[in-house]
Amino acid sequence: MQNITTIALSRLVAQQRALDVTATNIANAGTPGFHAERMLFSDWLMRQPAPGLPPGGRVMAYTQDRATYRDTQSGPLTHTGNPLDLAVGADGFFTVQTPRGPRLTRSGHYELSNAGTVVDNEGDALLDVNGRPIQVSTADAALSVTADGTISSENGRIGRIGVVMPDDPQKLKAEGSRQFNADVPTRPVAAPKVIQGAIEESNVKPTVELARMMNDLREFQFASQMVQSEADREQAAIDKITQKRL
Repeated sequence: MQNITTIALSRLVAQQRALDVTATNIANAGTPGFHAERMLFSDWLMRQPAPGLPPGGRVMAYTQDRATYRDTQSGPLTHTGNPLDLAVGADGFFTVQTPRGPRLTRSGHYELSNAGTVVDNEGDALLDVNGRPIQVSTADAALSVTADGTISSENGRIGRIGVVMPDDPQKLKAEGSRQFNADVPTRPVAAPKVIQGAIEESNVKPTVELARMMNDLREFQFASQMVQSEADREQAAIDKITQKRL
């Protein structure tokens, strides 16, 4: 029946989306600051009246992927000893200046550019609480960062790293695997917990994601087989009708 095919196809599309999300998580298991994504499914019922059926008709169940949400649990910390490796120990994001504008990130590997600007691997400048790049003088040799984000050297205070929190982190739009579009309302974190000499790793658990992918594959194959079986059944019925007419 056409309804069986429609139901199976709805499940097939949802499982394909789930496979894509899980594959992205696995691919970023080693990306510092990456937070895994999850799928939110819903099953909705619809009554279809038809001749010979009880009042109310047949109940049809369809599957739909409603949304993707982000697992905001922090990843484990790796202590590197690098004075410009930074991690946000609680809620919050760093802000970096990219060619596309400010972007939020929890990826914390930074270094000094030739001009003395604190930048990430892409050359994007880390911003302070006033939204300005942080500049370090060539005379500043020993850098220290306190929990509130204040960066200093043996010559005194240099600035304070900005740590912000979106009003709704789930509305952040990922750009690549490390950054988020900052075009959402944010507020400064009153008491940030910046950790110097450490990097937050991805919160993806590879073994869990692999098990989830195997389950998604089984569901996908089951739905595919259902679609194919229904197509074969319909073709067999058409062949019988054609043979009778001949």
